[in-house]
Amino acid sequence: MCGKLEQMFQTRAPVPIVGPDHADALDHLVHHGQPSGALLVKGLPVGDLPPTPSSPTALVRKDGVSERGLLGVARRLGEPVGYLPEHGGDLVQNLVPTSDAADRQTSTSSRVQLDWHTETAFHPHKPRYLVLLCLRGDPAAQTLLCSLSELDARLPQEMRTVLRQPRFRIGVDESFTDGRSVVLPDLRAVVTGPAERPDFTFDANLMVGADREADAVLDEVRRRIEQEHLAVTLEAGDLLVVDNHVAVHGRSPFPARFDGSDRWLQRTFVVEDLALSAAERDGRVITTTFA
Repeated sequence: MCGKLEQMFQTRAPVPIVGPDHADALDHLVHHGQPSGALLVKGLPVGDLPPTPSSPTALVRKDGVSERGLLGVARRLGEPVGYLPEHGGDLVQNLVPTSDAADRQTSTSSRVQLDWHTETAFHPHKPRYLVLLCLRGDPAAQTLLCSLSELDARLPQEMRTVLRQPRFRIGVDESFTDGRSVVLPDLRAVVTGPAERPDFTFDANLMVGADREADAVLDEVRRRIEQEHLAVTLEAGDLLVVDNHVAVHGRSPFPARFDGSDRWLQRTFVVEDLALSAAERDGRVITTTFA
């Protein structure tokens, strides 16, 4: 696995790969970042697994080994949180394919590519880190990554200037609106924050430019992501940390069987500061609503 990854990443900043003794690598990611916007930890225990559940909210009887490992990593990165519309706000969420969502732009799809996005790009309290632990892998399913920090550095200056201007609109994911179509009224920038450590917000499916030039720049960003992205095939015990300020991610299509043997990931979200969402949070569950 490591050899294949090294070949894939030889022309771009690699995703660092570490073993179970990962504390220093996590601390480095938090304090110094990574050009690739991601870190891959291999060899975490997942415990004794039952069949892959039929849905993310199905009752699962298991030993808790993977949940403790996932939350232990999340706590090292910051503050693990849930979002009320996402599986009822569970801190640990099961990501499994479902037959009714096979062709939709959701984490439970399988027959379509999950389009490029920063996680909950529309949200005022979007997570800093997305943490994914693979319990049961599928060799046909690739997690797709692209560092917007690296991509932005190679764009012409005039495009970089447009991306920093509030000239873009974004919609809200259907899982946060009970399936209704909601577009946020405020214009926003794709790139914010200091030049030495910018914050990127991007969603190929939900974001549009407010004018022709802005839309053309978005199209060029999408095109370059398709050209420059990396692909990682997660195996059981692999934990992937994605810096949601730096990298966009997606997922390739894969054939789901719905027989208890399908790909099974667990996910949690991490914010840097709980206080920022205090007015829209119940415990560790962020409750923001979208009209």
